[in-house]
Amino acid sequence: MPDPTTVSYFGLPGYVFLWLIAIVSFFFFVRRIARLIRALNRARPEMRWDRMPRRIRTFVTNVFVQPRIFNERTFGAAHFFIFWAFVFYASSFFWNLIRGLFPVVPLPYADDVPFVAFMMEILTVIGLAGLVVMAVRRYILTPEGLERTFDASLVLVLIAALFVSFLGMEGAKGLTGEHASAWTPAGNLLGRGLAVSGVDPESAQPIFSAMWWLHMATVLFFLAYLPYSKHGHLIFSPFAVFFASLRPGSMPPPSEGAARLEDFTWRQVFSGLACAECGRCDRSCPAYNSGFPLSPKDLIHEMKHAFLASLPAESEARASSDEGSRGGNGKRFVGDVIAADAIWACTSCLACMDRCPVFNEHVPILTEMRRHLVTEGELDERVQEVLMNMTRYGNSFGKSPRARARWAKGLDFKIKDARKEPVEYLWYVGDYASFDPRMTEITRTTAEIFHQAGLDFGILHEGEQNTGNDIRRVGEEGLFDLLREKNRGVLEKASFRRIVTTDPHTYHALKHEYGSGLAGENGMEVLHYTELLDELLHEGRLQIRNPLEGRLTYHDPCYLGRYNGVYKQPRRVLESLGRKVVEMPRNRSNAYCCGAGGGRIWMEDVAGVTERPAESRVREAAGLDGVSTLVVSCPKDLVMFQDALKTTGLDDKLVIKDVMELVAEAVRPIEEE
Repeated sequence: MPDPTTVSYFGLPGYVFLWLIAIVSFFFFVRRIARLIRALNRARPEMRWDRMPRRIRTFVTNVFVQPRIFNERTFGAAHFFIFWAFVFYASSFFWNLIRGLFPVVPLPYADDVPFVAFMMEILTVIGLAGLVVMAVRRYILTPEGLERTFDASLVLVLIAALFVSFLGMEGAKGLTGEHASAWTPAGNLLGRGLAVSGVDPESAQPIFSAMWWLHMATVLFFLAYLPYSKHGHLIFSPFAVFFASLRPGSMPPPSEGAARLEDFTWRQVFSGLACAECGRCDRSCPAYNSGFPLSPKDLIHEMKHAFLASLPAESEARASSDEGSRGGNGKRFVGDVIAADAIWACTSCLACMDRCPVFNEHVPILTEMRRHLVTEGELDERVQEVLMNMTRYGNSFGKSPRARARWAKGLDFKIKDARKEPVEYLWYVGDYASFDPRMTEITRTTAEIFHQAGLDFGILHEGEQNTGNDIRRVGEEGLFDLLREKNRGVLEKASFRRIVTTDPHTYHALKHEYGSGLAGENGMEVLHYTELLDELLHEGRLQIRNPLEGRLTYHDPCYLGRYNGVYKQPRRVLESLGRKVVEMPRNRSNAYCCGAGGGRIWMEDVAGVTERPAESRVREAAGLDGVSTLVVSCPKDLVMFQDALKTTGLDDKLVIKDVMELVAEAVRPIEEE
C-alpha cells in the first residue's frame, strides 16, 4: 500500500500537508498550555515535589491501573479499556507522525509491525465496545451528576472516528491481502467483509488513503482541542494524581483563608482542570444526598470556570458572558459564586476525595473558604458559641474543666492522674465521652474494662482539653493552634508509653496533627480503643465469659476508617464476642457519614434538607435481615444515631450500641450479669 505522505496532492507531496496540520495543532496546544501555566502561577505556591518515590508509585498505580475507576461497580472496565486503547493509540500515533513527517527515515509505520498491529486491532475492538457502553451510560442509563454536553458528545465522536478510521485502514489492507496473517484478525475479517459486499480490491488504495488522513487529522484536531475542552482532564488528570496529597486527610497549608481564586493554592485551582465531572463525589457526599446546598462536583466545576474566565487573553472575550463573573479577575469566589450555606454543609467525611479518580481535594478547598468566613465572622451562631466555649473552658460543652472527670465518681477503683504519676496508657477521654450524659455510662464501662484487663492507665483530669480536630475543620486555625499548644504542654509533662482514646476525631488529631516527638510516625503511639481491645482479646488479657449470639452491623466512623484505615480491628473484636457481623451495603471506605464531622454536629440544618445523613444510615442498618443492633465506635456516632432513631421512628426496630458495651457483656463474670 503506497505511503500517503509520498503521494502527490495538488502537486505537493503528502508530508507537506501533514507538516501544516501538525504545526497548527501543536501551536494551539502549546499556546493553551502556556496560558494555563501562567495563570496557575498567580495562585498561592504549595510544595508538591516531596517524597518523589511515593509520588511515582502513586502515579503508576492510579494512572495505569486506575483502581478508583472500579470503586463504582458499573462501567469501570469500559473506562479502563478505553483508557488503555487511548494510551496505545497515542504512542502509536506519535510513532506514525514522526514517520510521516520524515518519510526518508528508514522506520516502518507502527501498524506495519505485526505485534503492534495486533495490539492496536485488539484494543480498537475492545475500545469500540467500551465506547458503546459509555455512550449507553451517558445517554440512556445516565447516573446522577453525569452531564450530557456538546463537548462530551464531540469527544465521543472523535474517539469513535479514531477507532473506525484505523479499522478502515486495516480493512483496506485486508482487502488486498497485504496483511493476511494471524497478526491482523480484525483487518482480515473486515477485508473479507468488504470483498463479500462487492468492493473491488482496486478501491483499497483510496479507502486506505482516506482512512489514513482521517485518522491523522482527527488525532491532531483532538490534540489541539483537548486543552480547550472539558475532556482536558485526559491531559491534566495524570498530573493531578502525581501532585496529589500523600496524606489525603491532611489540612491545607496555613493561611488566612480564601475568598478569591488567587487565594487558593495552585494545586487546589488545578483541581478544576483535572476534574472529569464524573459525579462520583456527589454520589458519595452525605450533604449533597441529604439536600444540603453543596455539590462537590459543582464546587470544582465552578472553580474551573472561574479559572478559565481569568485567563489573560480570554477574559476580555468573555466580558459579556456570565462566566466572566465566576470569581476570576479579582472577584470573590466565596459569596459571589459559592454560597456560605454550601461551604458550611461539608461534614469533612473525605468520601468525595476517596472516590475521586483524579485525586481532587474538595475538603481542603472548602476548609480554605471556611477560614475566610470565620475571619469575616460569617458563621452559625451555635458555632460561635462553641468557639467561645473552647476558648474559655477548653471544651465544646461550656463546662468547667474541673467537671471533666466527674463521670469517674462512684467507681470502686481509683483512676490515676497521669500528670502526677507515670502510667503505661494515657487515656485521652474527649469531650463527648466526658460531658454528654448519653455517653458517660459508656465511659465508666470503658474504665471498668480497662481495669479488668489489668491496664496501667490514667487520665489528665482537668488538664485535658479538646484536641481541636473539628475546630480546625470549621476553619478556626488560630484556636486550634492554641488548643494544640496547651495540650502538648500537658502531655509533654506526663509520663506514659501509649495514648488510647475512644474518639476517632481525637485519635486523628493526636496521631497526625500534633507534630513529631509526641505522636505520629516518629513519636508516641496513639491507639483507638478498638485497636487496644483487639490486642487485649488476642493476648488473652480479656476473656470471653459470656459469648454473645445474634446478628449485628457495624458503622465505620469517617475519622477512624477513611482518614486512618482502621477497618479490621473493630470487626475482629465483634466477631470474637460471638456475634455475626452483617455488613451494610455502604461499608469500610464506602461507609456513609453520620453527618457530625466538620463541626456539623454544632450547626443548624438549612431549608431543603430531605433526610439527614444519620437518618439515612439508620434506615440502611434497619433494612438488614435479622439485624437489630447497630454498633458504633465513636461518641458522636452514638449521639447522632440515637437522635436519628427517634426522628425516623425506628427506635422499636434498632438499638445503638457502643463496641465497649458489647465487650462488657461478653467479658464480665457471669455473676455480675
